[in-house]
Amino acid sequence: MNLLDIKDPKFLKELSIQECDELATEIRSFLIEKISKTGGHLSSNLGIVELTIALHRAFNSPEDRFIFDVGHQSYVHKILTGRAKDFDTLRQFKGLSGYQKRSESPHDPWEAGHSSTAIAALAGFESAKQINHETNRNIAIVGDGSLNSGLSFEALNYLGHCTGLAPIIILNDNEMSISKNVGRMSKLLNKLRSSKMYLAAVNSKTRFPKFIYNMKVRISNSIRGFANNLSMFDQFGFSYYGPIDGHDIKTLDKFLNIAKKKNLPTVIHIVTKKGKGYPPAESDTLGKWHGTGPFDIKSGDSLNKLPENQKTWSTIFSELIEAYAVANEKFRIIIPAMIYGSSLVEFEQRHPDQIIDVGICESFAICYSTALAMNDLQIFVPIYSSFLQRAYDQVSHDLARQDVKIVIGIDRAGLVGGDGDTHQGIYDIAYLRHIPNIEIVQPSTMLEAKQLLDYAFNTAKHSVAIRYSRGSSEDVDVSDFERILSPTWTEIDNSGTKNLIAYGDNFIRMRDYISKHKLPINLFNARFIKPLDNEMVKKILTSELPTTVLEDVSSVGGLGSAIFEYAQANDLPIQQLKIFGLPDEFIEHGSVEEVQKQYGLDTETIIKRMN
Repeated sequence: MNLLDIKDPKFLKELSIQECDELATEIRSFLIEKISKTGGHLSSNLGIVELTIALHRAFNSPEDRFIFDVGHQSYVHKILTGRAKDFDTLRQFKGLSGYQKRSESPHDPWEAGHSSTAIAALAGFESAKQINHETNRNIAIVGDGSLNSGLSFEALNYLGHCTGLAPIIILNDNEMSISKNVGRMSKLLNKLRSSKMYLAAVNSKTRFPKFIYNMKVRISNSIRGFANNLSMFDQFGFSYYGPIDGHDIKTLDKFLNIAKKKNLPTVIHIVTKKGKGYPPAESDTLGKWHGTGPFDIKSGDSLNKLPENQKTWSTIFSELIEAYAVANEKFRIIIPAMIYGSSLVEFEQRHPDQIIDVGICESFAICYSTALAMNDLQIFVPIYSSFLQRAYDQVSHDLARQDVKIVIGIDRAGLVGGDGDTHQGIYDIAYLRHIPNIEIVQPSTMLEAKQLLDYAFNTAKHSVAIRYSRGSSEDVDVSDFERILSPTWTEIDNSGTKNLIAYGDNFIRMRDYISKHKLPINLFNARFIKPLDNEMVKKILTSELPTTVLEDVSSVGGLGSAIFEYAQANDLPIQQLKIFGLPDEFIEHGSVEEVQKQYGLDTETIIKRMN
């Protein structure tokens, strides 16, 4: 079959099981080939091939709605709904999204880049179906890691309370979320995984004839209640089936059709292998192949390599933070399921007792960290900018309101590239800046990162959020550094006719360009975003020179807004003050350079706009 010719999934209902298995093999080869060139989420999609085929055989999309918990596992769904022809543009500028996208297809009813939203959305779709007297089916495809989240439990609790609804939840159990799962839910599933039924599901093809295996699943589910061996889902009022082999299309067909005909709340627990069909991804226990850049298929080596003198910001912070672990036995890193993504694998190996992974629970991470800090522990919480927004209430209500001090590492701050609008780190300044008792800083160099960490842990009186991008910085010797003892900016005086204020990576790229072309522009490094360096701001605004603030975030509520507010409160001139930042809209995927150019924030355009 030519995957590029697929227009919609109806053809799947006419295929034999053998033809479906052959299609699954072809889809895996297609995914490996395409993702090796564009980058993307590989492991989760390789693990869900047979399930997606079976879902489209049993149900009728788009009338029946498939809600993928974190849309990055929807690549197979995209192929089967006519989008294989667009995969060369996956996660590329103006190309195919790496997530479900409502604007792409009527087969995408829900879009999400953060986990644990699917069951809550399912509840909404089911309630609307009841109100509107509709007969379609709504199916949420949820990973076992997503069940750690409070949002999933809230949704299950609500659905357990409702009557007359018939939601279907597919629990895709592959023992991993982004990295290895943690917590009591993971232990409960581990206990289930050790059962004879689970082992039968994994090895069903070799251990049992098909009719005996299916009969065992049905009988075991019917007698579980009498044996007082209820699953969590039984307690919430769902009919539970499983575990079953998630790579056996015939078995999947059978149980999906049982759920379809039952018309009651149902959970089907399937067992899959994350990364199935590509050995490097199958053996991955760290999360390396969860989301990957372009790679060499044969060796598995990444094709995106940094220059020898560069390190990613995540690596820089993981290395710098180790000094605090060595010096203080009460130092702890609290991290929500991102040990690999935050470059903390080696830290965990060297200091396993000083890093606590709380799973996909960002709100809990902040609240928990606050309580730890109240009890004389020194806390560092590295968390992606777009994930930190999920903990906004805890940052405000629990952390800052009680004026407890922790250090938050805001990873992936600014534009993030192919992950697109769900992951852009362009709102953290706005949603943190108005909260009392919290400071916001961003280094532009590795040395400045060490200085600001020292300030955050040893000088600051309040919590400090340290922003750093998905990019990289020069690897330099930081053994000798001058301490920062108060919120101050730095200045490069070029005897210029204009002023430019920037921070982080933007400061470095503008510094290098201005220096290379010997431009008469005075450049200011706003390493403290909150609080401002008030004296420096006064000096800049009273210079009577045209002044530009360059942002890597939404211009609404960023550093430029802070400067305008300060100027207004102190009767400082603002007539020649401009903000160059991102517009008040969600920013789609594309390389950082492409997005910057799209919005007039590339270096050359900035210089022209300043003239």
